[in-house]
Amino acid sequence: FKFKDKQIYLAKCTEPLPIRWSRQIPESCEPSTVTVRLHPSGRWHISIRFDDPTIKPLPPTDKAIGIDLGISSLVITSDGDKVSNPKHFKKHYRRLQKDPKNLSRKQKGSKNREKARIKVAKIHAQITDSRKDHLHKLTTQLVRENQTIVVENLAVKNMVKNPKLSQAISDVSWGEITRQLAYKCRWYGRNYIEIDRWFPSSKRCSNCGYIADKMPLNVREWDCPDCGTHHDRDINASKNILAAGLAVSVCRATIRPEQSKSVKAGA
Repeated sequence: FKFKDKQIYLAKCTEPLPIRWSRQIPESCEPSTVTVRLHPSGRWHISIRFDDPTIKPLPPTDKAIGIDLGISSLVITSDGDKVSNPKHFKKHYRRLQKDPKNLSRKQKGSKNREKARIKVAKIHAQITDSRKDHLHKLTTQLVRENQTIVVENLAVKNMVKNPKLSQAISDVSWGEITRQLAYKCRWYGRNYIEIDRWFPSSKRCSNCGYIADKMPLNVREWDCPDCGTHHDRDINASKNILAAGLAVSVCRATIRPEQSKSVKAGA
């Protein structure tokens, strides 16, 4: 390919590609790779990689945050903030129920079937675009506001095997959230820490370190029997995630699931 006057020329093409840019091209930057692909919805996408020297680390801050990823609330922070789940898939669910039925009624190989297929693909594309836009705004805000971000290393591929939760987990895109946080922290000079997924963040009292034997998913609030602290399940988990991440970063400690429910914090 050739890049000239902010236009892309592919091999054996004399005219530049008619591109509608999603963002401004960095000044004085040359693309290193160009990928062109056809989306199932019929849209052509071109991805261009630039090495942009203008990206500088953000001014340092002393703020650190732990993040618990959820379904009812997309992100729960150790500050007590909850980001609601926009449920992009659910917003288009009725259309997705109707259009595939129309698709199944069309004769295979017909032009009408192809039109119906593209219509369904466009709905999925809208869902994907809305989800990515929301996640980019959210992760950029988190990275700009915090010097250190701690999350759990979740096994999303295994979790979506649960038929009752697979659609909801796929819609919230936990893997995409952590992926964006990781590379944006590298870009902007922030600290990104992942802790072990088996760390009992939900079962542990963030105030005294007591660990409950069980904590079913339907229990959203609980009281610590040792210190009496009342906990919101998710906020408590995010506080424990932050504490565990800071322990890893400062002491290079290994955070493992506790075996005894009577273990105290710092013990």
